[in-house]
Amino acid sequence: MSQTTRPSLDDLLHAMGEAGARICEIDAAEAGAGNLSVYVGWDWDDAVLTARFPVTEEIALPLPAPALAGQIVLSTGSGRRLRQIAADPEAAVGAVRVHEGGTTATLFTSERRAFERLTSEFNSHLAVHQDQVARRGIDFQAVVHAQPPHLTYLSHIPAYRDTKAMNAAILRWEPESIVSLSQGIEVLDFMIPGSDGMQAANVAGLRQAEIVLWSKHGTMSRSDLSVLRAVDRMEYAETGAKYEYMDLVAGRQAEGLTREEITSVAREFDIDSPWA
Repeated sequence: MSQTTRPSLDDLLHAMGEAGARICEIDAAEAGAGNLSVYVGWDWDDAVLTARFPVTEEIALPLPAPALAGQIVLSTGSGRRLRQIAADPEAAVGAVRVHEGGTTATLFTSERRAFERLTSEFNSHLAVHQDQVARRGIDFQAVVHAQPPHLTYLSHIPAYRDTKAMNAAILRWEPESIVSLSQGIEVLDFMIPGSDGMQAANVAGLRQAEIVLWSKHGTMSRSDLSVLRAVDRMEYAETGAKYEYMDLVAGRQAEGLTREEITSVAREFDIDSPWA
């Protein structure tokens, strides 16, 4: 991200609020479900953080993140409702400055902090940031976990619990899908939320695609551009799953886009995709 386009802390908190509201609008985060994080890979003085988050404490990180040393990860707190971020981001978000070596950090929060610890899936968020920064040298990344109902429902059906089958199902309903989800969606088996196995599979899946489906649970998506772009990827995938669900209910009445039509769209927009 160029220096001229780097968002401020206020900008990012506002974007996290917008993202949380949109996720809830499409019923993809009931109650305290869903979580957001943002990696900021440029210099922010502690004074930038303490202006909004004056309370500090030292924490151990759930996994080593040496590539993030000295930098910031903004994360939602455990149990916070995503729809509440916009109204009071200081109550829902903490800022983590990773220490040298990547095993400990300083957590900056507000006096209005309404959570005891960061999201229970912070290990998966942190692992994705660590992996992408170490491999690609990016200086910004947003990661979003949500529970979109139609995608999650399809993942309960064994026939859809496969990467090839899922992409064939959800990319055939809108011409925009192959453009916005050019690398498709990677489908993971069911794993215990927050487990080491989930974390490892999630990191590997997000190397291949920019959105993964945690079977029988939800999605995690990422973007190097903005928080809302990560939400967009989930929303495009969820819309495709909604059409697929509608077609199931209707008894397979709809044709959908043919493979040739999807290929023609990809060619027109110069999209390199394994699914076109």
